[in-house]
Amino acid sequence: MIYIAQSAKQAERVKDQLTNEGFLAKIRPAHVAKQQYEILIPETELDEVREVLNDILHSSF
Repeated sequence: MIYIAQSAKQAERVKDQLTNEGFLAKIRPAHVAKQQYEILIPETELDEVREVLNDILHSSF
């Protein structure tokens, strides 16, 4: 898991942007709260995704 989104819409936007950057990203409901969603990526891409995710979160949210 790389990120927990606060809504399905936000999770989709983050997943779509990560996918557009060439990463394999998936969404699943978080077990912590009903309205939260986990963004999942392969562990091998973790360092690269962190940089891209930081840019995504600061530019669109």
